[in-house]
Amino acid sequence: MPMKMKVYLASVCVLALTGFSTLAQQQKMLSIIDTTYVPVANEIPVFPNYDHKYQVRLESIQKMVPLTYNEHVQKYIDIYAGRKEMMGKMLGLSEYYFPIFEAALKSQDIPEEIKYLPIIESSMNPHAVSRVGATGLWQFMFATAKGYGLSINSYVDERKDPLQASNAAAAYFKDAYDELGDWLLALAAYNCGRGNVNRAIAKADSRDFWEIRKYLPMETRNYVPAFIAAVYVMNYSSDHEIKAQKSTFLQNTDIIQVNRTVSLASLAGALNIDLDQLSNLNPSFKKKIVNGTEESPKCVILPKVNLASFTQVYNLLNDEANTKKQVVLASNKGSGVHEIVEANKPSIFYHKVKTGQNLSVIADKYNVEVQDLKVWNNLKSSSILPGQRLKIYHHVDSKDVVDPIRS
Repeated sequence: MPMKMKVYLASVCVLALTGFSTLAQQQKMLSIIDTTYVPVANEIPVFPNYDHKYQVRLESIQKMVPLTYNEHVQKYIDIYAGRKEMMGKMLGLSEYYFPIFEAALKSQDIPEEIKYLPIIESSMNPHAVSRVGATGLWQFMFATAKGYGLSINSYVDERKDPLQASNAAAAYFKDAYDELGDWLLALAAYNCGRGNVNRAIAKADSRDFWEIRKYLPMETRNYVPAFIAAVYVMNYSSDHEIKAQKSTFLQNTDIIQVNRTVSLASLAGALNIDLDQLSNLNPSFKKKIVNGTEESPKCVILPKVNLASFTQVYNLLNDEANTKKQVVLASNKGSGVHEIVEANKPSIFYHKVKTGQNLSVIADKYNVEVQDLKVWNNLKSSSILPGQRLKIYHHVDSKDVVDPIRS
């Protein structure tokens, strides 16, 4: 075989292998199985698979949020339409969560379509935690959550509360839209912050998301197309052979306000239901204890029950609240009776850092948040040293009470 022919064949083989490798990498990127974070899809400069029916379908369901159809959106339609089990689960969960989201969004005049956002944020899992610490259905960071009135302490993390977190998300979108004047820009800001969006607007000299997109962080560039794709797939699931999976959540629930400390176990007992069932409805209570007060009552979601069961709950929350609580200390062999110290009264003590310990280990030890430790000790970073003393605020439960005479 002539030398030129050998060189030509070798070149063709190299090009073929290169093309196959590129295609394989693209397919690999499009088959990411992570359902908590927005998957990353390669940028493709051409749009060879434009399909007019997707544009028509998106236009038919568009309300206030622009549902643009382009190559970026098509990539995420392919991804989410391919995740049939995941999207089937989203359809099932939507029957429980969407009415909650819709009510919160409506209260702030936010487009109803924003209810689809927790699909790409958390897969509608209230316990979802991102790699950077964003938590809950709406994936709030600690500082943002605090800024929008969500409580985060040793007993509760309202980022996991469907009601409170949805109200905070609606408030954020109201502020973002008031500042940016565009719903796609408000969505981008929810992911990367209003500062990044404003800087991208300045660089592009445009307020069109698709114009400023290249100046945004990579995750945010994909975030808006992923949102549009999720809206599409949820509305056209049957066209992609996606079937709703039955949710374990009860559809009929009631909400009560609790202004005292009570365990979920006590409430479950009064209702004669399984504790896990009640805990799933109220994922924000870390210790399965509702720490309500007169000044700051807590909302508790209960399954709809008959009048007799509701009466038992009423008696639990009122009779015990008006009864002086007493405890017989084991050290007195039953002979001494003392009042329990005020429930949830904070006390302070210090932890001496040991070699090998970090903030996460110490937070787990005392059932508090890493961010709590940082705030209590004015820490600028997560670095700590052996021998360092850390201030811990501890809420005293009745089991922690000691005999003031014999201690």
